[in-house]
Amino acid sequence: MLRTIVQGFSPLKIPNFRMYISGQAVSLIGTWLQVTAQSWVVWELTHSEAALGVVAMLGSLPILILGPWAGVLADRVNRRGLLIFTQAGMMLLAFTLAVLVQFQVVQLWHVYMLSTLVGVLSALDFPTQQAFLGDLAGMGEVRKAVNMNAMFFQASRMIGPALAGWVISQWGASTAFWLNGLSFLAVISSLVAVRANQVQRPPSGNSVLADLWDGMRFLRGQPRIQDLLILSICITLLALSMMTMMPAFASKQLNGNASTLGLLLAASGGGALTSVVFIMPLAQSRKRVGLVMSLAVMWAGGWFLLLSIVHWLPLAMLCLFALSISLPLVIAMSMGLIQILTPGEMRARLISLFTMVSFGMQPLSALLIGGSSERLGVATVAAINGTLLVLSGLGMLFLRKGLRQWQVQSPISNESVNHA
Repeated sequence: MLRTIVQGFSPLKIPNFRMYISGQAVSLIGTWLQVTAQSWVVWELTHSEAALGVVAMLGSLPILILGPWAGVLADRVNRRGLLIFTQAGMMLLAFTLAVLVQFQVVQLWHVYMLSTLVGVLSALDFPTQQAFLGDLAGMGEVRKAVNMNAMFFQASRMIGPALAGWVISQWGASTAFWLNGLSFLAVISSLVAVRANQVQRPPSGNSVLADLWDGMRFLRGQPRIQDLLILSICITLLALSMMTMMPAFASKQLNGNASTLGLLLAASGGGALTSVVFIMPLAQSRKRVGLVMSLAVMWAGGWFLLLSIVHWLPLAMLCLFALSISLPLVIAMSMGLIQILTPGEMRARLISLFTMVSFGMQPLSALLIGGSSERLGVATVAAINGTLLVLSGLGMLFLRKGLRQWQVQSPISNESVNHA
């Protein structure tokens, strides 16, 4: 067991990957500072669950619209240069929000507009960044590299919100936005310094739509990749989207403040970090990953059901810690498997399709969950989503032919896709 966990850190032996992931770790803490502070600013401006849902919708809608084209672009251009562009753009947007809040002129439409622009850059950034991990680490280490990226993401999700709650209470939300803007300098510096071995598709004269169609045609013949997409959609729509309602849960269900929100999100990050450090390496050593991931969806549902009846902060933190164990287990494992089950020159396109179908569907879910929480109460919606997660996991196990028996051989090459 210990050896399996230690082997999961082997990508750190690669200097370029080590340099990049260090800068990314600093930037991610800043990102979660902003996410937490932004949600609290919206809550203080409106005290509306629907407004929280709209902000989440605007931040993810560009992924749904632009995601497929972003993947085609990331397969055609230098991914390192594209990432420098997206990170610099996000830094400028963070500074803009910091100025608006600092001078107390921020309005809800400002947050809506900036959230949309961040979403546009994220639509370009996400598939590019995931494919770039493979460029840095190579296909032999890509699953571990994706896991390590998820590990740093989840560590930041634990540190960032807790730090944000303290920063907001001490110096106000604007400081969180200033710190996030500065944090982008770390990842931009690392991108300037690293060198990657990108596999670019040779020029074919095909249009963007033709390249996109090639990716969709490949996906249509891969039932197990389709299963990964469905499981990720369940987690994204029913679990991750529910996390946008945590300001309302902290305020209404727990009678708390910004510090309460920070503790809740930090507990969620702690559970996810525990998952990527200790549980995911063990789960990936099991060949029947379809069974593992379906059970993870059901696990999240059970804890959401318990969370819906909780009014005590420590127990709410325990629920969020436990249910968040399953979130990276599904998302990061799906991302790693898709990369190694896809031809190198098509990886960014498949990742962008994955992003579009899973994360890109969040706009609809955010609006639905926000509106439902305002009418029914955030606790009731948590119970509904928990029930749907349990039923979804069961449905995948019994309705998707071959998923329970699907075994992933290790190591995996692009030719070893199991069509069972």
